[in-house]
Amino acid sequence: MTIEQRQQEIIDEFSDIEDWMDRYSYIIDLGNTLPPIDDEYKTPSHLIEGCQSRVWLNAEMSESGEITFTADSDAIIVKGIISLLISVLNGHTPEEIVEADLHFIDDIGLSENLSPTRSNGLAAMVKQMRMYALAFKTLRQQHSS
Repeated sequence: MTIEQRQQEIIDEFSDIEDWMDRYSYIIDLGNTLPPIDDEYKTPSHLIEGCQSRVWLNAEMSESGEITFTADSDAIIVKGIISLLISVLNGHTPEEIVEADLHFIDDIGLSENLSPTRSNGLAAMVKQMRMYALAFKTLRQQHSS
């Protein structure tokens, strides 16, 4: 499934939920389904800067060039938000992730319904995921030359 197709699925899922309290509950439920991150990645070097809550993020690239993200947070809503981002970006190449327009965030009204600090945290999560992708892209270019 492409990044665009997954975003459209999320937009469709959220269009069925009109009340924002129900949307928050749904996001929290998504966070509860997030596979646990290995304790070895719950370190300061894996913390995302710019988040009010603690969010740990790790990324690994497979031999075939797809990135897999794992994450955790000490805040249930933030865990749900990172779960949404992972569901969109997991299994894609660094190039796809770097170039992706993550419009679903605005399309479902997420950024406008978060507190300013949570909104900043969301931007920091997206930025960190793109930074991992950029690092893998650069590594791959160095190895191929």
